[in-house]
Amino acid sequence: MGTCQPVGTGRNGKQDPRGDHKIRKGTPGTAPGSAPWIYKGDKETKVSEYDVVVVGCGLSGAIIARRLAEEMKKKVLIIEKRNHIGGNCYDYIDDETGILMNMYGAHLFHTNSERVFKYITKYGDWTRWEHQVVGLIDQQICPIPPNITTVNMLCGAQIKTVKEMDEWLSKTQVKYEDIKNGEQMAKSRVGPVLYEKIFKHYTYKQWKKYPEQLDKSILARIPCRNNFDTRYFGDKFQVLPKDGYTQFFVGLLDHPSIDVHLNTDFFKLKEEIPEGKLIIYTGPVDRYFASQGFETLEYRSINFHIERYMNYGFYQPNSVVNYPGKEVDFTRIVEYKHFLNQQTPHTVIVKETTTDKGDPYYPVLNDRNMNLFKKYKELADKEKNVHFVGRLANYKYFNMDQAILNALEYFDEHFLGKQEQKEAYDFVSDSV
Repeated sequence: MGTCQPVGTGRNGKQDPRGDHKIRKGTPGTAPGSAPWIYKGDKETKVSEYDVVVVGCGLSGAIIARRLAEEMKKKVLIIEKRNHIGGNCYDYIDDETGILMNMYGAHLFHTNSERVFKYITKYGDWTRWEHQVVGLIDQQICPIPPNITTVNMLCGAQIKTVKEMDEWLSKTQVKYEDIKNGEQMAKSRVGPVLYEKIFKHYTYKQWKKYPEQLDKSILARIPCRNNFDTRYFGDKFQVLPKDGYTQFFVGLLDHPSIDVHLNTDFFKLKEEIPEGKLIIYTGPVDRYFASQGFETLEYRSINFHIERYMNYGFYQPNSVVNYPGKEVDFTRIVEYKHFLNQQTPHTVIVKETTTDKGDPYYPVLNDRNMNLFKKYKELADKEKNVHFVGRLANYKYFNMDQAILNALEYFDEHFLGKQEQKEAYDFVSDSV
Protein backbone atom coordinates (compact mmCIF):
# COMPACT_ATOMS: atom_id res chain seq x y z
CA MET A 1 0.00 0.00 0.00
CA GLY A 2 1.50 3.36 -1.00
CA THR A 3 1.69 6.39 1.22
CA CYS A 4 0.93 9.74 -0.44
CA GLN A 5 1.67 13.35 0.39
CA PRO A 6 -0.51 16.22 -0.88
CA VAL A 7 1.18 18.82 -3.05
CA GLY A 8 3.58 21.13 -1.27
CA THR A 9 2.62 20.24 2.31
CA GLY A 10 5.92 20.15 4.13
CA ARG A 11 6.84 19.37 7.69
CA ASN A 12 6.05 22.94 8.72
CA GLY A 13 2.60 22.80 7.12
CA LYS A 14 3.36 25.57 4.63
CA GLN A 15 2.41 25.23 0.96
CA ASP A 16 5.31 25.09 -1.48
CA PRO A 17 4.51 24.88 -5.22
CA ARG A 18 7.78 22.99 -5.70
CA GLY A 19 6.26 20.13 -3.70
CA ASP A 20 6.94 18.32 -0.45
CA HIS A 21 10.68 17.85 -0.91
CA LYS A 22 12.47 15.90 1.79
CA ILE A 23 16.11 16.62 1.10
CA ARG A 24 18.62 14.29 2.69
CA LYS A 25 20.78 16.03 5.25
CA GLY A 26 24.25 16.78 3.98
CA THR A 27 23.24 17.33 0.36
CA PRO A 28 26.06 19.47 -1.10
CA GLY A 29 25.46 23.06 -2.10
CA THR A 30 22.34 23.31 0.05
CA ALA A 31 21.73 25.79 2.85
CA PRO A 32 20.41 24.26 6.09
CA GLY A 33 17.65 26.87 6.43
CA SER A 34 16.28 30.08 4.96
CA ALA A 35 18.82 32.49 6.44
CA PRO A 36 21.68 33.84 4.28
CA TRP A 37 24.32 31.12 4.12
CA ILE A 38 27.86 30.99 2.76
CA TYR A 39 28.41 27.83 0.73
CA LYS A 40 31.90 28.93 -0.31
CA GLY A 41 33.93 31.82 1.03
CA ASP A 42 34.66 33.85 4.14
CA LYS A 43 31.97 35.92 5.85
CA GLU A 44 34.58 38.59 6.55
CA THR A 45 35.12 39.27 2.84
CA LYS A 46 33.27 42.43 1.78
CA VAL A 47 31.42 42.73 -1.53
CA SER A 48 33.79 45.54 -2.51
CA GLU A 49 36.72 43.10 -2.39
CA TYR A 50 35.41 41.05 -5.31
CA ASP A 51 36.18 41.85 -8.93
CA VAL A 52 32.85 40.52 -10.19
CA VAL A 53 29.40 39.85 -8.74
CA VAL A 54 27.40 37.12 -10.48
CA VAL A 55 23.67 37.06 -9.81
CA GLY A 56 22.33 33.52 -9.99
CA CYS A 57 24.00 30.12 -9.56
CA GLY A 58 22.42 28.26 -12.47
CA LEU A 59 24.21 27.15 -15.62
CA SER A 60 24.79 30.62 -17.08
CA GLY A 61 26.05 32.21 -13.88
CA ALA A 62 28.23 29.28 -12.81
CA ILE A 63 29.90 28.91 -16.21
CA ILE A 64 30.64 32.62 -16.57
CA ALA A 65 31.97 32.67 -12.99
CA ARG A 66 34.24 29.69 -13.61
CA ARG A 67 35.75 31.20 -16.74
CA LEU A 68 36.23 34.61 -15.12
CA ALA A 69 38.05 32.97 -12.21
CA GLU A 70 40.07 30.48 -14.23
CA GLU A 71 40.93 32.38 -17.40
CA MET A 72 40.93 36.01 -16.23
CA LYS A 73 42.08 35.47 -12.63
CA LYS A 74 39.12 37.39 -11.23
CA LYS A 75 37.79 37.03 -7.70
CA VAL A 76 34.10 36.23 -8.14
CA LEU A 77 31.13 36.33 -5.78
CA ILE A 78 28.00 34.41 -6.82
CA ILE A 79 24.84 35.40 -5.00
CA GLU A 80 21.81 33.14 -5.23
CA LYS A 81 18.38 33.89 -3.78
CA ARG A 82 17.46 30.21 -3.50
CA ASN A 83 18.84 27.95 -0.79
CA HIS A 84 20.90 25.85 -3.18
CA ILE A 85 23.34 25.89 -6.08
CA GLY A 86 22.49 24.60 -9.56
CA GLY A 87 19.45 26.65 -10.53
CA ASN A 88 16.66 24.55 -12.02
CA CYS A 89 19.08 21.64 -12.49
CA TYR A 90 19.31 21.07 -8.73
CA ASP A 91 18.74 17.50 -7.58
CA TYR A 92 19.05 15.62 -4.30
CA ILE A 93 18.44 12.28 -2.59
CA ASP A 94 14.88 11.98 -1.26
CA ASP A 95 15.28 11.22 2.43
CA GLU A 96 12.35 8.79 2.65
CA THR A 97 12.88 6.68 -0.45
CA GLY A 98 16.60 7.13 -1.16
CA ILE A 99 15.82 8.14 -4.75
CA LEU A 100 17.81 10.78 -6.65
CA MET A 101 15.28 13.30 -8.00
CA ASN A 102 15.10 16.80 -9.43
CA MET A 103 13.41 19.62 -7.56
CA TYR A 104 12.29 21.46 -10.70
CA GLY A 105 11.25 18.67 -13.04
CA ALA A 106 13.18 15.98 -14.87
CA HIS A 107 16.32 17.19 -16.64
CA LEU A 108 17.61 15.07 -19.52
CA PHE A 109 20.82 16.31 -21.04
CA HIS A 110 21.14 16.11 -24.82
CA THR A 111 23.23 18.01 -27.34
CA ASN A 112 24.78 17.87 -30.78
CA SER A 113 27.49 20.31 -29.74
CA GLU A 114 30.95 18.81 -29.37
CA ARG A 115 32.05 21.90 -27.49
CA VAL A 116 29.25 21.67 -24.93
CA PHE A 117 29.77 17.95 -24.36
CA LYS A 118 33.51 18.41 -23.93
CA TYR A 119 32.87 21.21 -21.43
CA ILE A 120 30.46 19.34 -19.16
CA THR A 121 32.65 16.25 -19.00
CA LYS A 122 35.45 18.34 -17.48
CA TYR A 123 33.47 18.61 -14.26
CA GLY A 124 32.00 15.18 -13.66
CA ASP A 125 31.27 11.71 -14.99
CA TRP A 126 28.31 11.23 -17.31
CA THR A 127 26.57 8.09 -18.51
CA ARG A 128 24.72 7.45 -21.76
CA TRP A 129 20.96 7.74 -21.31
CA GLU A 130 18.54 7.70 -24.22
CA HIS A 131 15.33 9.21 -22.90
CA GLN A 132 11.97 7.81 -23.92
CA VAL A 133 8.52 9.28 -23.33
CA VAL A 134 5.13 7.66 -23.71
CA GLY A 135 1.66 9.14 -23.53
CA LEU A 136 -1.66 7.80 -22.32
CA ILE A 137 -3.88 8.50 -25.33
CA ASP A 138 -7.24 6.85 -26.07
CA GLN A 139 -6.50 4.46 -23.18
CA GLN A 140 -3.33 3.30 -24.93
CA ILE A 141 0.33 3.80 -24.03
CA CYS A 142 1.82 5.34 -27.18
CA PRO A 143 5.34 6.49 -28.08
CA ILE A 144 5.99 10.26 -27.99
CA PRO A 145 7.18 11.91 -30.22
CA PRO A 146 4.75 10.21 -32.58
CA ASN A 147 6.35 7.56 -34.77
CA ILE A 148 5.03 4.79 -37.03
CA THR A 149 3.73 2.84 -34.04
CA THR A 150 1.90 5.91 -32.69
CA VAL A 151 0.22 6.57 -36.05
CA ASN A 152 -0.83 2.94 -36.39
CA MET A 153 -2.30 2.94 -32.87
CA LEU A 154 -4.13 6.26 -33.03
CA CYS A 155 -5.07 6.57 -36.69
CA GLY A 156 -5.88 2.99 -37.62
CA ALA A 157 -3.06 2.88 -40.17
CA GLN A 158 -0.98 -0.13 -41.17
CA ILE A 159 2.32 1.62 -41.93
CA LYS A 160 5.40 -0.60 -42.12
CA THR A 161 8.15 1.44 -43.79
CA VAL A 162 9.72 4.89 -43.78
CA LYS A 163 8.45 5.45 -47.31
CA GLU A 164 4.87 4.68 -46.27
CA MET A 165 5.20 6.96 -43.25
CA ASP A 166 6.50 9.82 -45.41
CA GLU A 167 3.58 9.33 -47.78
CA TRP A 168 1.11 9.32 -44.88
CA LEU A 169 2.57 12.51 -43.44
CA SER A 170 2.52 14.22 -46.83
CA LYS A 171 -1.18 13.43 -47.23
CA THR A 172 -2.21 14.41 -43.71
CA GLN A 173 -0.13 17.57 -43.25
CA VAL A 174 -2.21 20.72 -43.77
CA LYS A 175 -0.69 23.06 -46.35
CA TYR A 176 -0.76 26.83 -45.63
CA GLU A 177 0.55 29.66 -47.78
CA ASP A 178 1.43 31.66 -44.66
CA ILE A 179 1.54 30.01 -41.22
CA LYS A 180 0.24 32.50 -38.68
CA ASN A 181 0.02 30.69 -35.32
CA GLY A 182 0.87 27.59 -33.35
CA GLU A 183 -2.16 25.58 -34.46
CA GLN A 184 -1.39 26.03 -38.13
CA MET A 185 2.26 25.20 -37.50
CA ALA A 186 1.36 21.98 -35.67
CA LYS A 187 -1.12 20.85 -38.33
CA SER A 188 1.42 21.57 -41.04
CA ARG A 189 3.78 19.13 -39.34
CA VAL A 190 1.57 16.30 -38.04
CA GLY A 191 -1.90 16.83 -39.52
CA PRO A 192 -5.25 17.37 -37.76
CA VAL A 193 -5.68 13.97 -36.07
CA LEU A 194 -2.36 13.85 -34.21
CA TYR A 195 -2.71 17.57 -33.49
CA GLU A 196 -6.05 16.97 -31.77
CA LYS A 197 -5.01 13.86 -29.85
CA ILE A 198 -1.48 14.80 -28.77
CA PHE A 199 -0.77 18.51 -29.01
CA LYS A 200 -3.92 20.68 -28.77
CA HIS A 201 -5.02 20.08 -25.18
CA TYR A 202 -1.51 19.36 -23.89
CA THR A 203 -0.48 22.80 -25.15
CA TYR A 204 -3.43 24.39 -23.36
CA LYS A 205 -2.57 22.64 -20.10
CA GLN A 206 1.02 23.82 -20.40
CA TRP A 207 0.41 27.40 -21.57
CA LYS A 208 -3.25 28.10 -20.63
CA LYS A 209 -3.61 29.08 -24.25
CA TYR A 210 -4.56 26.96 -27.22
CA PRO A 211 -2.02 26.77 -30.04
CA GLU A 212 -4.03 29.21 -32.15
CA GLN A 213 -3.30 31.84 -29.45
CA LEU A 214 0.46 31.21 -29.46
CA ASP A 215 3.25 32.26 -31.75
CA LYS A 216 4.04 29.71 -34.43
CA SER A 217 7.61 29.39 -33.16
CA ILE A 218 6.47 27.57 -30.01
CA LEU A 219 5.26 24.59 -32.02
CA ALA A 220 7.70 24.95 -34.90
CA ARG A 221 9.94 22.12 -33.69
CA ILE A 222 7.27 19.54 -32.90
CA PRO A 223 9.12 16.25 -33.35
CA CYS A 224 7.62 13.51 -35.50
CA ARG A 225 9.47 10.34 -36.44
CA ASN A 226 9.09 8.71 -39.85
CA ASN A 227 10.37 5.39 -38.44
CA PHE A 228 10.04 3.20 -35.33
CA ASP A 229 12.56 5.19 -33.23
CA THR A 230 11.18 5.56 -29.69
CA ARG A 231 13.81 7.98 -28.40
CA TYR A 232 12.56 11.42 -27.37
CA PHE A 233 15.73 13.11 -28.65
CA GLY A 234 17.85 12.42 -31.68
CA ASP A 235 20.99 14.21 -30.47
CA LYS A 236 24.46 12.72 -30.78
CA PHE A 237 25.15 13.10 -27.06
CA GLN A 238 22.45 11.99 -24.61
CA VAL A 239 23.67 11.63 -21.04
CA LEU A 240 22.90 11.96 -17.34
CA PRO A 241 25.41 12.91 -14.63
CA LYS A 242 26.33 9.72 -12.77
CA ASP A 243 26.19 11.45 -9.38
CA GLY A 244 23.49 13.99 -10.19
CA TYR A 245 23.44 17.57 -11.43
CA THR A 246 24.16 19.10 -8.04
CA GLN A 247 27.43 17.19 -7.84
CA PHE A 248 28.28 18.46 -11.34
CA PHE A 249 27.83 22.02 -10.07
CA VAL A 250 30.03 21.25 -7.06
CA GLY A 251 32.81 20.47 -9.52
CA LEU A 252 32.07 23.46 -11.72
CA LEU A 253 32.24 25.85 -8.75
CA ASP A 254 35.33 24.22 -7.23
CA HIS A 255 37.78 27.08 -7.74
CA PRO A 256 39.56 29.09 -5.01
CA SER A 257 38.54 32.41 -6.58
CA ILE A 258 34.80 31.64 -6.55
CA ASP A 259 32.68 32.32 -3.47
CA VAL A 260 28.98 31.46 -3.27
CA HIS A 261 26.36 32.98 -0.97
CA LEU A 262 22.93 31.31 -0.82
CA ASN A 263 19.60 32.68 0.40
CA THR A 264 20.91 36.07 -0.68
CA ASP A 265 18.73 38.60 -2.52
CA PHE A 266 20.65 40.70 -5.04
CA PHE A 267 18.20 43.57 -4.75
CA LYS A 268 18.69 43.79 -1.00
CA LEU A 269 22.45 43.61 -1.41
CA LYS A 270 22.60 45.98 -4.37
CA GLU A 271 23.32 49.09 -2.30
CA GLU A 272 26.46 47.44 -0.92
CA ILE A 273 27.87 46.87 -4.41
CA PRO A 274 30.20 49.72 -5.34
CA GLU A 275 29.24 51.74 -8.39
CA GLY A 276 31.00 50.49 -11.50
CA LYS A 277 31.49 46.94 -10.17
CA LEU A 278 31.20 44.37 -12.93
CA ILE A 279 27.91 42.46 -12.59
CA ILE A 280 26.75 39.33 -14.43
CA TYR A 281 22.97 39.26 -14.09
CA THR A 282 21.12 36.02 -14.92
CA GLY A 283 17.78 36.79 -13.27
CA PRO A 284 14.51 38.03 -14.81
CA VAL A 285 15.17 41.18 -16.83
CA ASP A 286 11.83 42.75 -15.84
CA ARG A 287 12.69 42.31 -12.16
CA TYR A 288 15.97 44.18 -12.66
CA PHE A 289 14.15 47.15 -14.21
CA ALA A 290 11.04 46.98 -12.01
CA SER A 291 11.48 50.63 -10.99
CA GLN A 292 10.91 51.74 -14.59
CA GLY A 293 7.17 51.15 -14.29
CA PHE A 294 6.77 48.77 -17.24
CA GLU A 295 4.42 45.82 -17.09
CA THR A 296 5.91 42.46 -16.15
CA LEU A 297 6.73 39.79 -18.69
CA GLU A 298 4.52 36.73 -18.73
CA TYR A 299 5.84 33.29 -17.78
CA ARG A 300 4.39 29.88 -17.14
CA SER A 301 5.45 28.09 -13.99
CA ILE A 302 4.99 24.55 -12.67
CA ASN A 303 3.48 23.09 -9.53
CA PHE A 304 4.94 19.75 -8.49
CA HIS A 305 2.63 17.26 -6.77
CA ILE A 306 4.78 14.67 -5.02
CA GLU A 307 3.54 11.22 -3.97
CA ARG A 308 5.65 8.57 -2.25
CA TYR A 309 4.87 4.87 -2.33
CA MET A 310 6.70 2.61 0.08
CA ASN A 311 7.43 -1.04 -0.84
CA TYR A 312 5.53 -0.51 -4.05
CA GLY A 313 7.84 -1.39 -6.95
CA PHE A 314 7.22 0.76 -10.02
CA TYR A 315 4.22 3.08 -10.35
CA GLN A 316 4.29 3.30 -14.16
CA PRO A 317 6.05 1.58 -17.08
CA ASN A 318 8.27 4.52 -18.03
CA SER A 319 10.15 7.40 -16.42
CA VAL A 320 7.83 9.95 -18.03
CA VAL A 321 4.21 9.42 -19.03
CA ASN A 322 2.47 12.36 -20.71
CA TYR A 323 -1.27 12.97 -20.41
CA PRO A 324 -2.20 15.02 -23.48
CA GLY A 325 -5.98 14.83 -23.05
CA LYS A 326 -8.54 16.86 -21.13
CA GLU A 327 -9.32 14.01 -18.72
CA VAL A 328 -6.79 15.15 -16.09
CA ASP A 329 -5.33 18.57 -15.27
CA PHE A 330 -1.69 17.47 -15.03
CA THR A 331 0.59 17.34 -18.07
CA ARG A 332 2.74 14.39 -17.06
CA ILE A 333 3.88 12.05 -14.30
CA VAL A 334 7.60 11.57 -13.67
CA GLU A 335 8.83 8.51 -11.78
CA TYR A 336 12.44 9.21 -10.90
CA LYS A 337 13.71 5.77 -9.96
CA HIS A 338 13.66 4.80 -13.66
CA PHE A 339 16.50 7.27 -14.30
CA LEU A 340 19.92 5.63 -13.93
CA ASN A 341 18.11 2.38 -13.05
CA GLN A 342 17.99 3.18 -9.35
CA GLN A 343 17.52 0.16 -7.10
CA THR A 344 15.05 0.68 -4.26
CA PRO A 345 11.84 -1.04 -3.13
CA HIS A 346 10.11 2.33 -2.86
CA THR A 347 9.14 4.91 -5.43
CA VAL A 348 8.28 8.59 -5.71
CA ILE A 349 6.24 10.16 -8.50
CA VAL A 350 5.68 13.79 -9.38
CA LYS A 351 2.60 15.05 -11.19
CA GLU A 352 3.12 18.39 -12.91
CA THR A 353 0.54 21.11 -13.44
CA THR A 354 1.32 24.51 -14.90
CA THR A 355 0.33 27.90 -13.56
CA ASP A 356 0.78 31.63 -14.13
CA LYS A 357 2.25 32.05 -10.64
CA GLY A 358 5.53 30.89 -9.17
CA ASP A 359 9.09 30.57 -10.41
CA PRO A 360 9.46 31.68 -14.05
CA TYR A 361 10.10 28.67 -16.30
CA TYR A 362 8.67 29.20 -19.78
CA PRO A 363 8.41 32.63 -21.46
CA VAL A 364 5.06 33.13 -23.17
CA LEU A 365 6.14 34.18 -26.64
CA ASN A 366 3.27 36.22 -28.00
CA ASP A 367 3.20 39.69 -29.55
CA ARG A 368 2.48 41.44 -26.27
CA ASN A 369 5.44 39.93 -24.46
CA MET A 370 7.89 40.18 -27.33
CA ASN A 371 7.13 43.88 -27.81
CA LEU A 372 7.47 44.46 -24.08
CA PHE A 373 10.78 42.60 -23.98
CA LYS A 374 12.16 44.93 -26.66
CA LYS A 375 11.69 47.81 -24.20
CA TYR A 376 13.58 45.91 -21.50
CA LYS A 377 16.28 44.99 -24.00
CA GLU A 378 16.82 48.66 -24.82
CA LEU A 379 17.29 49.40 -21.11
CA ALA A 380 19.66 46.45 -20.67
CA ASP A 381 21.81 47.58 -23.59
CA LYS A 382 22.26 50.97 -21.94
CA GLU A 383 23.20 49.60 -18.52
CA LYS A 384 26.89 50.11 -17.81
CA ASN A 385 29.06 47.34 -16.36
CA VAL A 386 26.12 44.91 -16.25
CA HIS A 387 25.93 41.87 -18.51
CA PHE A 388 22.53 40.21 -18.97
CA VAL A 389 23.12 36.52 -19.63
CA GLY A 390 20.87 33.47 -19.80
CA ARG A 391 17.26 32.57 -20.42
CA LEU A 392 15.60 34.83 -17.82
CA ALA A 393 17.72 37.85 -18.64
CA ASN A 394 17.00 37.41 -22.36
CA TYR A 395 13.42 36.16 -22.13
CA LYS A 396 14.17 32.97 -24.05
CA TYR A 397 13.61 29.30 -23.46
CA PHE A 398 16.97 27.53 -23.43
CA ASN A 399 17.58 23.82 -23.27
CA MET A 400 20.51 23.03 -21.00
CA ASP A 401 22.94 22.69 -23.89
CA GLN A 402 21.78 26.02 -25.31
CA ALA A 403 22.28 27.73 -21.96
CA ILE A 404 25.81 26.33 -21.74
CA LEU A 405 26.74 27.21 -25.30
CA ASN A 406 25.24 30.68 -24.93
CA ALA A 407 27.32 31.31 -21.79
CA LEU A 408 30.51 30.00 -23.42
CA GLU A 409 30.05 32.09 -26.55
CA TYR A 410 29.00 35.17 -24.59
CA PHE A 411 32.22 34.94 -22.59
CA ASP A 412 34.26 34.46 -25.78
CA GLU A 413 32.77 37.58 -27.36
CA HIS A 414 32.47 39.97 -24.44
CA PHE A 415 35.47 39.02 -22.30
CA LEU A 416 37.96 37.52 -24.72
CA GLY A 417 37.02 39.69 -27.68
CA LYS A 418 36.54 36.74 -30.02
CA GLN A 419 34.24 37.40 -32.98
CA GLU A 420 34.11 33.87 -34.32
CA GLN A 421 30.98 32.53 -35.98
CA LYS A 422 28.64 31.13 -33.37
CA GLU A 423 27.64 27.50 -33.39
CA ALA A 424 24.18 26.91 -34.85
CA TYR A 425 21.64 25.40 -32.47
CA ASP A 426 20.10 22.10 -33.56
CA PHE A 427 17.65 20.92 -30.95
CA VAL A 428 14.25 19.56 -30.07
CA SER A 429 12.74 21.68 -27.33
CA ASP A 430 12.45 20.03 -23.91
CA SER A 431 9.18 21.92 -23.44
CA VAL A 432 7.27 20.04 -26.15
